[in-house]
Amino acid sequence: FEMKYLTVDGVGFGTGVRDTYEGGYVDLDELKISGRLKKDIRTWISKYETAFFADFRDQATVTVLDEAGEKIAKRLSDELPLSKIVYYSEARNERLHFPK
Repeated sequence: FEMKYLTVDGVGFGTGVRDTYEGGYVDLDELKISGRLKKDIRTWISKYETAFFADFRDQATVTVLDEAGEKIAKRLSDELPLSKIVYYSEARNERLHFPK
């Protein structure tokens, strides 16, 4: 297993996880993560895209989605201990790092 640098983000039309330095979205089925986490990422990205297309007008929804995204990033970090994971909030244009 090689170390990966991954960014969790809800930017439209992605998988929710992209390679931080190489660019491009990562196929969730290629990551050695639990089926539960894959399902949760797919559900979250669907909700984030809905908020994106509404121009993030509902700030309460954005807050809930960002909190969920941060939890997903933390879980991804836990399941891929050799990887560096960050969370990027498209709505807030903000990046959060998850130290080991």
